Amino acid sequence: MHGRAESSDKLQAVLGDPVDEKALEQINVVLEDDRTIAGALMADHHLGYSMPIGGVVAYQDAISPSGVGYDIACGNKAVRTDTLVDDLGDLLPWMRMIEQRISFGVGRVRSGSEDDDVDHPLFSDPIWSELDAEPGQPLKQKAYMQLGTVGSGNHYVDLLRDEEGYLWVANHFGSRGLGHAIASMGLLWAHGDGPAQRDEPAVLDLGTERGQLYLAGMTLAGEYAYAGRDYVIDHVLALLGHPNVTLEVHNHHNFAWLEDDLWVVRKGATPLTLDPAFIGGSMGDISVIVRGKRDGRREDGPVDAVEDVGAMGSAPHGAGRVMSRTAAAGKLRRMWHCRNRNCRFQPVRASGNAAPFEGGKCPECQLPLSRSRMRDTSGAAVDWDATRKSLSERGIVVLGSGADEAPQVYKDLASVLALHTNIEVLHTLHPVGVVMAGSDIHDPYKD
Repeated sequence: MHGRAESSDKLQAVLGDPVDEKALEQINVVLEDDRTIAGALMADHHLGYSMPIGGVVAYQDAISPSGVGYDIACGNKAVRTDTLVDDLGDLLPWMRMIEQRISFGVGRVRSGSEDDDVDHPLFSDPIWSELDAEPGQPLKQKAYMQLGTVGSGNHYVDLLRDEEGYLWVANHFGSRGLGHAIASMGLLWAHGDGPAQRDEPAVLDLGTERGQLYLAGMTLAGEYAYAGRDYVIDHVLALLGHPNVTLEVHNHHNFAWLEDDLWVVRKGATPLTLDPAFIGGSMGDISVIVRGKRDGRREDGPVDAVEDVGAMGSAPHGAGRVMSRTAAAGKLRRMWHCRNRNCRFQPVRASGNAAPFEGGKCPECQLPLSRSRMRDTSGAAVDWDATRKSLSERGIVVLGSGADEAPQVYKDLASVLALHTNIEVLHTLHPVGVVMAGSDIHDPYKD
């Protein structure tokens, strides 16, 4: 067991208004490990698994699988095109085409047909044989079939408008089942092949064989996430008629980077450099292209130095949640519902195996009822139908998603960014189209 050290002198910045005390407590626990050097909380921070979302921690000769998280290399890609949004006309047909041709959720994997083939150098990496040698982890084929699937939760494909009216295409997702499997391996190794404690930080020394194998797996998952986001953006651009791309921005926010001989783990935090990076807001809020402000105080420092405010060269990755999925959308329960999506029948809670109506048929349209795990919206804080109507009135087309991703469950992005004084906003993007998996989609890969 590694020794413990005081954490108060390691926490360099706690940004946010208000500060989430549970997240603060959580990162202090992480910083008790004597392999940690420094930590910070971004302004969008909130409680996470083992390490808070919006947390940044630097390690000496070690890396934290629980800090990187299950969705290794989750991030964003965004491209500016030479097409004006107004030239697209009615956005609904374009958004429906994206919804139909891009795989959202978990069950809809790539077809594997010749017109959906992927030839990417990452599949030739010899590390696959070492990862596949782990019991029960046939990763390569699953990863091949999942490349370019967006997943569920807060992952999306967006169309956005910039200050000059130009169309941007953006997406948000990570390494899918591959990252989840590599994270699970790393957590098991860090806890000595014993049962992992959910909230206990997991750390691997990089001087060990398993530490190096996790690092190689994390790196592979990062390449895979980049390839998947490239795949989706390329396909959306093809659906839009191949407009020219005039700027490309691509970055992770769940990863570990080697910086000044330390491994900096960012969970839901964006590396802040002089290169452009994407930070997304909610479906009803702005997203931004940012970069770090040059540090004019360091006359003898490198020309690419970024001014810091104790944030360890980091920025937020989004606005940050203020409401849980359960509070927003209702609890997940076994519910009886009609198979006819156009039926007015409201789902009812299943109290047993017997359907609540005669013959197991819907009292409205007489089709057989189905029983599945879905949201019981009776106690939900968000009226999703009213929210979607409001977004439509603002000119934002939303397909899929649900109350758990409504704008009101997130902070205002501009307010979050204002707390990071070393961020320069290059472009402000307004959403015009959002496609996400439906709220009833269950994703066992825990993106």
